[in-house]
Amino acid sequence: MIKITDKSACCGCSACASICAHKAITMKPDGMGFLYPEVDESKCVDCGLCNQVCAFNSTYDKSQNLASPDVYAVRHKDMDEIETSRSGAVFIALSDWILEQGGIVYGAGYEGHFSVVHKRAVSKEERNEFKGSKYVQSDLKDTFLQVKKDLKQGYKVMFSGTPCQTSGLLSYLRTLKQDISQLYVVDLVCHGVPAPYVWRDYLGYVEKKYHAKITSANFRDKSQIGWTAHKESFNLGNKYVCTSTYTDLFYKHIMFRHSCGVCPFTNLKRPSDLTIADFWGWEKVDESINRDDKGVSLLFVNTEKGRGLFSEIESHVNYWRTDTIHCMQPNLEYPSAISSLREEFERYFISRGFVYCGKKYGNMGLKYQLLGMLRRMKHKILG
Repeated sequence: MIKITDKSACCGCSACASICAHKAITMKPDGMGFLYPEVDESKCVDCGLCNQVCAFNSTYDKSQNLASPDVYAVRHKDMDEIETSRSGAVFIALSDWILEQGGIVYGAGYEGHFSVVHKRAVSKEERNEFKGSKYVQSDLKDTFLQVKKDLKQGYKVMFSGTPCQTSGLLSYLRTLKQDISQLYVVDLVCHGVPAPYVWRDYLGYVEKKYHAKITSANFRDKSQIGWTAHKESFNLGNKYVCTSTYTDLFYKHIMFRHSCGVCPFTNLKRPSDLTIADFWGWEKVDESINRDDKGVSLLFVNTEKGRGLFSEIESHVNYWRTDTIHCMQPNLEYPSAISSLREEFERYFISRGFVYCGKKYGNMGLKYQLLGMLRRMKHKILG
């Protein structure tokens, strides 16, 4: 029977809940909205599968990995796809091929009022909801069960998610001895996953501040401020608003899941066939790649199966072969360091709400504005 005594030991991938044939495990949110397994002991038969399937550790399966990944800078040949994607739209090229084979794509989309969940797409129109980064942990719901069902029915399947999610899915399917020859798994270089309830309450704050309902949300809107900038943006009816409070809290590592601070996947032995990310350092490869500041994707090909998929999309993308020296990012070497104020933030968030925390720890309110004014005055005096 799985028991979470140390929150940093659980990434919330849902593999344990998915594999329980007796439905004794449900994923329950904590005060920040992070999901953890809860066992109904009256249903549990102590089979041990829930502990066996857990792949959030350094011993995750690396048996299919190449000695070192093939590394590429990639841009889609269709500029419309680049314009509407987070980086160079390599995800679109990959998922297009899967869909064109009659396959199914899984990725992070929205449910309800911009709650981030994993969804199933059977068309390009449905898949387009997965475009763009989503800086909040997604709720996987019964996605692992759906993937298993699709594979059993003979579909090609592409699953994209954080490396802890992809590792969990693969462990779940391998534990059940499911044939995964038709499964293509894509992870992303993850900085850490923020709390779902913080995102939810921030949306409420923005709507209250501007007296309007949010009709669209973008965690990083490169259409207005360029690819390298990082600010969230919203459409509220006819009003466009660009803010940075959520992003500010994100980079303070103060609202990440505890497990992000001990993530075992922050290395070059990825638990997926392919890895995608923004390519920071692209200019060291070729200064012409991204002169328009529209974005370029980093792609790691980690397995022979990944090589096969990449070969299918080569004609739809421009790509440059490179190496890890030109693309290393902190989260390819070590986990993000969780803020020492993380526990305090959670206590205040639960007891006093988002606005209080935004003012105390973020860039909201008079205190932050006065500090900014003082910094500008100091800079001006010092010349």
